Amino acid sequence: MATVEKMPMLQAGYDKLSGQLRELKAERPLIVDAIEEARAHGDLSENAEYHAAKERQGQVEATIADLEDKLSRAQIIDPTTLSGDRIVFGATVTLLDEDDKPIRYQIVGQAEADAKLGMISYNSPLGRALIGREVGDEVEVSVPSGDKFYLVDKIEFI
Repeated sequence: MATVEKMPMLQAGYDKLSGQLRELKAERPLIVDAIEEARAHGDLSENAEYHAAKERQGQVEATIADLEDKLSRAQIIDPTTLSGDRIVFGATVTLLDEDDKPIRYQIVGQAEADAKLGMISYNSPLGRALIGREVGDEVEVSVPSGDKFYLVDKIEFI
């Protein structure tokens, strides 16, 4: 029997995916209306509006299925309930780069990762390198631009 892998995420990530799902489900009737309207224009073989609406319907249905799958496998983790001296999912980590410049990241799920906002996936190269580390550990990460070195300066559960 196949096991269903849980997908860890923060409450904010779960809420974001739920919101996207609600929006797409609300769009379904509009797409059906667009298809009906395009059908009324006659010959479907050369009807660009019809083909565009059918294509959008396919995209929306695929995205809905993907979101429903992610939400059904979601394992919501509240970082404020965590503690310890090792980096785990949900931890907020302050790193010092090679120039001793502090960089702050929170380890999150794939669905909510956004490096610009300081949220990196636990599955990213840096996320994988950080999991299990402690304050004072040196971390080396291979990225497309070359190897990066960091020092774990602080671990918080906020």
